[in-house]
Amino acid sequence: MTICIYLAHLNPVTNAHVEIIEELKKDAHVIVMPVIFMKSDQEITSRSFPFNFEIRKKMLESVFGTSITVKKNYTFYAPFVCYLPPLISPRSWSLRNQILDGINDDYFTYTGDKAEGYMLKLYRLNPKIGVRKELSASSVKEKLYDVATGKNTDWKENVPQQVVQIIEQNWNVLERYSKTEDRTTKILGMKFPNDGMWSK
Repeated sequence: MTICIYLAHLNPVTNAHVEIIEELKKDAHVIVMPVIFMKSDQEITSRSFPFNFEIRKKMLESVFGTSITVKKNYTFYAPFVCYLPPLISPRSWSLRNQILDGINDDYFTYTGDKAEGYMLKLYRLNPKIGVRKELSASSVKEKLYDVATGKNTDWKENVPQQVVQIIEQNWNVLERYSKTEDRTTKILGMKFPNDGMWSK
């Protein structure tokens, strides 16, 4: 069976993510790989990446059960600068091999971003480029932070009901990061945490 590899932040899982995955499931077995940033054996979370892998996995499985697979293959290890520049850095090719670990030749990767699709093509990851959804996880995340600081938003309309419950169970995460600055560096469309950018 054809495998679809869906590389994404999923912070949090939104209705747009669910729509994409449901569509991909019609033609392939979907393996979702939420991006992970590791430093000294600890996952880095921040205002941009508030929910850790286990919480995001729980979000996905609350919606899809065992109809998809969630894997940790899309993991960056500090110092993140070692993955740069793309295509030239041996570490970036190691990440490619890590993503494909255990996956046969009958696969494709999915993205809704044309620039990301171009990079996936250069890494020979067989990209399929979809249409970018209007609803973004970043916009939902900002609505969550607004609520955490006392404002009213319609964030519950943007995520599945199962995910609403998981977010509410982990509301302390949002309260903690709502009061912090965004400490990330964006390089070629990819955000990296400043913590771990240059050191292990």
